[in-house]
Amino acid sequence: MTKDIKILAIESSCDETSAAVVVNGREVLSNVISSQIDIHKKFGGVVPEVASRKHIEVINEVVLEALSTSGTDLKDIDAIGVTYGPGLVGALLVGLQYAKGLAFSINKPLIGVNHIEGHISANYIQYKDLKPPFISLVVSGGHTFIVHVKDYGVYEVIGETRDDAAGEAYDKVARALGLGYPGGPAIDKLSKLGNEAAVKFPRAHFHEETMDFSFSGVKSAVLNYLNKCRMTDEKIVEADVAASFQKAVVDVLSDNVFTTCKKLGADKIAIAGGVASNSALRSKLLLEGSKNNIAILIPDPVLCTDNAAMIGSAAYFQYIKGEFAPLSLNARPNLKLGQK
Repeated sequence: MTKDIKILAIESSCDETSAAVVVNGREVLSNVISSQIDIHKKFGGVVPEVASRKHIEVINEVVLEALSTSGTDLKDIDAIGVTYGPGLVGALLVGLQYAKGLAFSINKPLIGVNHIEGHISANYIQYKDLKPPFISLVVSGGHTFIVHVKDYGVYEVIGETRDDAAGEAYDKVARALGLGYPGGPAIDKLSKLGNEAAVKFPRAHFHEETMDFSFSGVKSAVLNYLNKCRMTDEKIVEADVAASFQKAVVDVLSDNVFTTCKKLGADKIAIAGGVASNSALRSKLLLEGSKNNIAILIPDPVLCTDNAAMIGSAAYFQYIKGEFAPLSLNARPNLKLGQK
């Protein structure tokens, strides 16, 4: 395909309203993100109804800014890409309905994108020459997966969490420590001041041949430890608790993904999702990657959190396959990776 393909992408699956213009799946002309973190902080987490209302307020402004910043006119857009799942149903519907209306009004194809696939595709933006196959570790507030990326849009889930996502466990532990929301960055920062060997928290490994995760046990262990200390007037060193918890989570993530690489003979791990910004996880994977001669691919932090550029990248690879969605496309809050 010789013609450059410009995708206008829209992301609204949770508490970020984002729009981007992406060329050929790898070049980002604009990536505008309107975050709601300050709004939800006072609630200690994302309130779905509040998130939906805020998306409605800002989405038109965000899309217009993405077009303006990229120097692109709507007539130059080849398709509209939009997240349609997984995520909060009300939030998804705001972006999806806007995208459907826009696609209809300018007579351009609509492309429905899986949010998790978007996170994986962020690596195509960061690493222009990256091609499948490779292993991806997707770690965010709502998702934790090890994925074998066999080809563009072709995935095999090797492992996933059986309960809490890693980022969800971070948020709950941060709340228990009084660190506020979002918990991931707060625990990561506090951990640098603590002793990661101070408290021995459990690591969940399953006996059967699976690379699945479980983070509810380590979360509960932290809560039980804090309750015990408070009941017995034992001093709590918050930095030590944060560092020990983070070490337990990072160890399991690292162990499972490198075991997967050895089983499949893979030589590349592409990290994706908000928790991919965690400094301890990045350091651990880079160290183990160097030891095992496995390349570790880490997108810039702005591409790890929810953003529309990653949706535009994923949409491009669907565009060249002719995978367009009807205007009857609906939000699918529980959409699985690989489902259409």
